[in-house]
Amino acid sequence: MKGGVRKRYGSWYYYFDLGTVEGVRKKHERKAEGAETRSEALRILRKAITEYENTGRVFEPSKTSVHDYLDFWLKEYVEINLSPNTWSNYKSVIDNHIKPEIGSMRIRSVSPELLQKFINGKHREGFARKSLTIFHSVLNNALRQAVHPYKLIEDNPMQYVSVPRVERKKATKEDLKILTLPTIQKITNFLDESNTFYIPFHIGFGTGMRVSEVCGLMWEMVDLDKGTIEVNKAMVTDKEGQWYLGPPKNVSSYRKFKIGGSLIAILRKHKTWQNKNKLKYGEHYTDSDFVCTKENGEYTSPGSIKWSGRNLRDKLDIEFNFHSLRHTHATLLLERGAVIKDIQKKLGHARASITIDTYSHLTEKMQDETVDIFEGITNELNLD
Repeated sequence: MKGGVRKRYGSWYYYFDLGTVEGVRKKHERKAEGAETRSEALRILRKAITEYENTGRVFEPSKTSVHDYLDFWLKEYVEINLSPNTWSNYKSVIDNHIKPEIGSMRIRSVSPELLQKFINGKHREGFARKSLTIFHSVLNNALRQAVHPYKLIEDNPMQYVSVPRVERKKATKEDLKILTLPTIQKITNFLDESNTFYIPFHIGFGTGMRVSEVCGLMWEMVDLDKGTIEVNKAMVTDKEGQWYLGPPKNVSSYRKFKIGGSLIAILRKHKTWQNKNKLKYGEHYTDSDFVCTKENGEYTSPGSIKWSGRNLRDKLDIEFNFHSLRHTHATLLLERGAVIKDIQKKLGHARASITIDTYSHLTEKMQDETVDIFEGITNELNLD
């Protein structure tokens, strides 16, 4: 590839041919930043040509800002290779946290010291460790690819940055909004079968499924004869905020589990109700395979579930969100002696330790029963 250097206005510049378009030769020319001699300018030229030949891009490593690189990374990698939900989450972190603080920095000027100060600053602002880990992950993934394959920087400065050690506060029943049985009874008394929230509520309470999984549940995933539900889809949003069926949260979220007779009866009755509505609405019925639907067949979205949760809080004066049902389901099972491994698989946790860490400290009843069990052993030994 042809190229060269020249001195203009007291500074060295490098240039090289990009190719010929419609008979016209295209040339890339930039200032050789930091070059004070011809040999230094030639060295910068050789490096620029190598980067162009390896990547096909004419990024300016010395001038590209964190802001511009992250926009490129979101468009050319995240949007194409990752889910819309991930794209949306990454974009939110980048736009609201990273760009305002370090977006104007040149990517080659970003040091481990600067990045550690950024993470520490977020820690001092009161962000939870989970949020700090997300900030760290987004920057680490983006800057790792700036090294390879894009070759904008030689080393990933984020690999030397650590997330501050924050003392983990054990979640309480109040934090997780675990519902008492009287509160559950209060909700069931309030909801009748005509309420759009009736079926999502009973599925959430009866299975511990996430709201995205409940809304994405199809009849093909439910076997009422065998009493099983298989989770292999979830309702998520794309970049435009439109709902669509995508994969569950992670690999462990794909699962199949048994359900009880009371939920089976509720679902059988609901399916009959849907079939009657198909006849009632005729061509105006939105025919689909969704379990959770409105009277006219339209699917129930996580957005409408969120609205129903707020309505319950206001009407019944209770602390509630849909995820409360998942926490409540798990806690009730633990308190009544269900096997941890079975609860883990039903909730779709990757490891049993996640289930134990999240819920076991909430169950005073379990602790009392454990003491009673050992006390029974010591009584058999007659240690008095």
